[in-house]
Amino acid sequence: MPTVESIAREIVAREGGWSDHPADPGGATNHGVTLGTLRRLRLDLDRDGRVTEADLRRLTPADAAAIFVRHYFHGPRLHELPEALHPSVFDMQVNAGAQAIRILQRLLTEMGHPCAVDGVLGPKTIAAAHAAARAAPGHIVDAYGIARRNYYYALADARPASRPFCRRRDGGKGGWITRAESFIAPRYRLTDAEHRERTAQWH
Repeated sequence: MPTVESIAREIVAREGGWSDHPADPGGATNHGVTLGTLRRLRLDLDRDGRVTEADLRRLTPADAAAIFVRHYFHGPRLHELPEALHPSVFDMQVNAGAQAIRILQRLLTEMGHPCAVDGVLGPKTIAAAHAAARAAPGHIVDAYGIARRNYYYALADARPASRPFCRRRDGGKGGWITRAESFIAPRYRLTDAEHRERTAQWH
């Protein structure tokens, strides 16, 4: 299995560099790190006494990877999950915060290992995840990826501003969908036609 550091570097590469999409509720980001995150962590990179967009622009890929490992992997206790889940849940934690854990908790409950859907990775959720991984070792990673993809589609159903992240202008799969499906076995990925049918009602 890949190390958490290598997973973090892959996440940074997927996030890309500077982005300030008007429909992104997180606002401006650099290598996947938002200004809000820098302020929460009090990372004054230019040491001028304030945490501003200038600090965000100074952030390097290595800085971002270190933030992800410390605050998005070890901080929420993802390291205590079954190792097979680390890449996808970690990637989703960076992308959507506590929704990553809520998606997992809903999935575990559906798989017969009930736990509270509270976005907190406590002992009961961790135990449920290990039980589910033992019961369905060849299924849980794909199931999580599919649940993640469904979350993105549902979010875009309810919030039109999110649709550009799920569907490109030409109607193909947007970044969120391709990102979720990168963790799913090819046989479970939607065809282009299935994706277009799923998003046909969007305007």
